[in-house]
Amino acid sequence: MSSYFADIAPIAYEGPQSANPLAFKWYDKDRLVLGKRMQDHLRFAVCYWHSFCWNGSDPFGGDSFQRPWQLMADPMAAAKAKADVAFEFFAKLGAPYYCFHDRDVAPEGATPRESVNHLHEMVDVLAAKQQATGMKLLWGTANLFSHRRFMSGAATNPNPEIFALAALQVKEAMDATLKLGGENYVLWGGREGYETLLNTRMGQELDQMGRFLNMVVDYKHKIGFKGTILIEPKPREPSKHQYDFDTATVYGFLCRYGLDKEIKVNIEANHATLSGHSFEHEIATALDLGIFGSIDMNRGDMQCGWDTDQFPNNIPETALALYLILKGGGFTTGGLNFDSKVRRQSIDPEDMFHGHIGGMDVSARALLIAEKMLQDDQLGQLVEQRYAGWATPFGQDILAGKMGLDAVAAHVVARNTDTRPVSGRQERLENLVNSYI
Repeated sequence: MSSYFADIAPIAYEGPQSANPLAFKWYDKDRLVLGKRMQDHLRFAVCYWHSFCWNGSDPFGGDSFQRPWQLMADPMAAAKAKADVAFEFFAKLGAPYYCFHDRDVAPEGATPRESVNHLHEMVDVLAAKQQATGMKLLWGTANLFSHRRFMSGAATNPNPEIFALAALQVKEAMDATLKLGGENYVLWGGREGYETLLNTRMGQELDQMGRFLNMVVDYKHKIGFKGTILIEPKPREPSKHQYDFDTATVYGFLCRYGLDKEIKVNIEANHATLSGHSFEHEIATALDLGIFGSIDMNRGDMQCGWDTDQFPNNIPETALALYLILKGGGFTTGGLNFDSKVRRQSIDPEDMFHGHIGGMDVSARALLIAEKMLQDDQLGQLVEQRYAGWATPFGQDILAGKMGLDAVAAHVVARNTDTRPVSGRQERLENLVNSYI
């Protein structure tokens, strides 16, 4: 099975003039950007689920990929074969990290105990492969949405025994993440929401979810996990409405349950657009609220309107996202995970490389654009000028709470001058951004 990509040589950087479709044109991992290697800025990760678990099926058709490990009858043999292929891919692509759900790497057993044993066995396999290849784990997570037991939620389920089964999975997935040196642990509430309010106690479900996340944080400290706990916002799919709708909603939830200093967000581009926001908006919101952690880099199809998880190819949008991240100090424990999948018609092994190469080159080129924007700083200066009034003693006194409503009103009467608005210069700023691209 380890020869699945035998015909593909390790992917190398060949520069913008290269005509080789299996080479990087912009991702030069050792190139210095703002004093740090490009690889260390971007911290690329390959997702296990779309790349090696998805079989190409959709609601109207079955598996189009028919990868060899997906056709094996023995689930554990298939899991080990899948790990062989995955780490061969990681090594040849040259991304430094990967991410997984527990059920991506180890199959569900007939009983909870068997499921735990499967995961323990596969964690040993993954640990050996990490040691052999130098690969690192960006984050682990538990799949609390695929199995039918979770059709009414996991932490928000009306049955406490299913809540407990979810707790077991998260506990074991956190243990696995710790053992494998993972730098973060992610929770995605795919079924934490509702399909109809007719059978839902929303307040109780939110309290259950708040209690669950407090248990997760307590366990993190108990086992000595030093990484970051992340929530991945999404407004809908598979639920009609999910409680982690967007970054601002997650922040309000974290504040209510005393978790705003403990948990950050993993922002996905396609989830941002599904919530009616831009990727840039969600990143800016997380940075300003102090809960920015990591990102899932992908895109949706505006004509489809659902979570298509395509590889990113929009350089201007990616540049703005990375500009904000760099301006905010860059990643700490987080990174850029390709929660992306090739199309179901892309059935050849090399198609998996084309998707990742394209996404990595788009991100690398966008990083270089973001570097120019920061070094030039025209955009930052124009924004600074727009808010200059708030840096004056009067503006600072308002923000510091030294003036009440009546004092501010008296200031206006004493000044007795109408203040005229100034242009926001949106078109000039848009032209400025395009000039870097």
